[in-house]
Amino acid sequence: MHITLESDYAIRIILYLLQHEGRTDARTIAENTGVTLRFSLKILRKLVAAGLVRSYKGAAGGYEAARRPEEISLADVMEVTEGTYCLSRCLEPSAVCSQSGGGCCKVQRIFGEISETVRARLAEATFDLFLDPPPGEGNSNQ
Repeated sequence: MHITLESDYAIRIILYLLQHEGRTDARTIAENTGVTLRFSLKILRKLVAAGLVRSYKGAAGGYEAARRPEEISLADVMEVTEGTYCLSRCLEPSAVCSQSGGGCCKVQRIFGEISETVRARLAEATFDLFLDPPPGEGNSNQ
């Protein structure tokens, strides 16, 4: 089981923007993240619409992170590309459980618990965890 390629790329793009202060053009982002320019632009549009990235037009335009690393979680980014995480389609609001005649079966309950655990962990995993601490900070025992 893997996250989608789009989510993987969106995470790379956010991480790149957080590591490089100031505005960066889409071509530079694409080249440095290994994402095609066309796909980068598609993802950047979604990230801008979600308020995770700022977009600037014109000769001095480009993109930059709209929040600090500790204010952006994996859940924030993945929900932009995939929607709310659910382990199974049976957890979607429109799903009807074939095992329980329309109610909630044990499988659905357990999948729901697992999904909630994963969503909570993704929300806890903020991008400051991915960034190296500035020189002189951090634990030297790691």
